[in-house]
Order: sequence, then structure tokens, then C-alpha cells
Amino acid sequence: MWVVVMFDLPVSTKMEMRRATLFRNSLLELGFSRKQFSVYMRHAANLENAKQLAQKVKKCLVPNGYVSVLYITDRQYGMTENFFGPAKAKNEGAELATHQQLMLF
Repeated sequence: MWVVVMFDLPVSTKMEMRRATLFRNSLLELGFSRKQFSVYMRHAANLENAKQLAQKVKKCLVPNGYVSVLYITDRQYGMTENFFGPAKAKNEGAELATHQQLMLF
């Protein structure tokens, strides 16, 4: 089971920027990895653990922020297709291959 956190946080003021940074850092502390700038994901053993993670994410919310949590099975995640533009293909493709090797447990 994969937990995907997608968010849109206000960053108009310095205080909002600080809160957004704290939120992203909180996700990293919870063991999430950044997939894209506002998309983080983490593997969970089962749906119950995934929902517990979602509750921890909920405790980190910032005022006026919008956060969505998706639950994706390993099978669904396995069907993911990643496409890279020519400039990023070399670096991002190598990073993706490294992540896939680390996720085999």
C-alpha cells in the first residue's frame, strides 16, 4: 500500500512560507519521499497503517492549506509510467532506478 500526499499551501507571506516549509519537513520526518514539489509518497504495510499515516499528516496541516491523501495498492503503483524530458532523463531516470532498488524488501 502506498500513501500519496498532494498539497497546495499558501506562500504569499514569510509566515506562510515558513509554515509550508515546516509542513514539507514534517512529511520527510514521517518517512515520506518527495515525488514532485507538492507530491510526497511513502510505503505502508497495509491500509490501517496508511490511514494512521494520514492522521499524522492531518496534524501537520497549515491554515488555508489544501491537502489530499491517496491510498494506492502496490499493484496499482506498479503500473505507474514515468516520462522524462531529454534534459532530465539522465539524472531523474537514474534516481528513479535507485529508488526502485531500495524499495525491494
